[in-house]
Amino acid sequence: MHIYPDAKAVIAAHAPDEAIILNRPHAAMRAARFFNAKFPGKVLYAVKANPAPSLLRVLWEAGLTHFDVASIAEVRLARAELPEAELCFMHPIKTRRAIAEAYHQHGVRTFSLDSAEELEKIVEACRDLKTGEPAQDLRLCVRLRVSSEHAQLSLASKFGCDQTEMPELLQQARQHCDWLGVCFHVGSQAMTPFAFVQALDRTRAAIAEASVVIDMIDVGGGFPSIYPGMEPPPLEDYFALIAKHFEDLPIAYNAELWCEPGRALAAEYSSLVVQVDKRRGDELFINDGAYGALYDAAHVDWRFPVQALAENLRDPMVDFSFYGPTCDDADYMAGPFSLPGDIQAGDYIEIGMIGAYGAAMKTGFNGFGNAEEFTVADEPMMSLFRGDRKLPQSDNVVSLR
Repeated sequence: MHIYPDAKAVIAAHAPDEAIILNRPHAAMRAARFFNAKFPGKVLYAVKANPAPSLLRVLWEAGLTHFDVASIAEVRLARAELPEAELCFMHPIKTRRAIAEAYHQHGVRTFSLDSAEELEKIVEACRDLKTGEPAQDLRLCVRLRVSSEHAQLSLASKFGCDQTEMPELLQQARQHCDWLGVCFHVGSQAMTPFAFVQALDRTRAAIAEASVVIDMIDVGGGFPSIYPGMEPPPLEDYFALIAKHFEDLPIAYNAELWCEPGRALAAEYSSLVVQVDKRRGDELFINDGAYGALYDAAHVDWRFPVQALAENLRDPMVDFSFYGPTCDDADYMAGPFSLPGDIQAGDYIEIGMIGAYGAAMKTGFNGFGNAEEFTVADEPMMSLFRGDRKLPQSDNVVSLR
């Protein structure tokens, strides 16, 4: 594997006329080691954030042993790449066939659910194929619906059992499993650690009413990365508050604490290099967009860091919007993206922090979508893990203990 110094070196060597992806294994490894060292429990990587086999292998090499898979395709991929990994099927709604394949063929024992119907599917699909007897080794996680008010992207509507129904579902699930957990998701890019405090308070109430033994609490994902205009408090603040409130839960003395970061582990892994095909005033037509790695920039107005790669641009910075390469008017990213005012067609732009929900979202619509990948050695354009950023004022965690 050839490793280039940076984006400019890749451009000099290849002069690509299609968008390319630059991967930074060292950045993903640093993020994984950070979580492994500082999160007070077990860390699962949420494969949906970026299922690239190269990234899965990097995270495994960095010490991650558990992976949150959300489809049978992700189960197959992760098992093929990481034969010894612990796979946890954490999508609350699955087909019977997917459950059966995951359990009987791929060794999956941990499943999430948010309804009695899903519980019945799991129990039936995992029966012994010869005797028909119920499985004795199921590990079930009941998902509680919690607020996403502190997150940039809500995950509060689609999944999760209502708190009033949660105690009965926990009691039902306890009868069918060897090990019972509660899981939730506070939403993507939670910008304050108090998002987890609220969720854990709801968890406490549900467990107390159910009066069953709980063996695991999974606080899900939601741990933020860093983007322009979104600079979160230190992740250590999140971990400290989670640990404090976990200790106060009415759970088994040896209960485990889990988390499922996706964005926080993957965002710094990749950047995107695009070429300007045309300039029209303050609009730049580029060769990737809403149907490629810039889905979030188009559909949820996500801001990504950008930098021009040409050496001869001297004008002051100007705010631009982007159009992608497809024929669709919706292939538009409002930005603003600040770049030198003399940027023109033929110039290259690097767009950072697309390792999570960027590279994984590319489609082949309109014949676009192929993106050759290269490995580079320089630092990501922004980072939570280098230890050199100026931290925003954060809540005083110590005073809350």
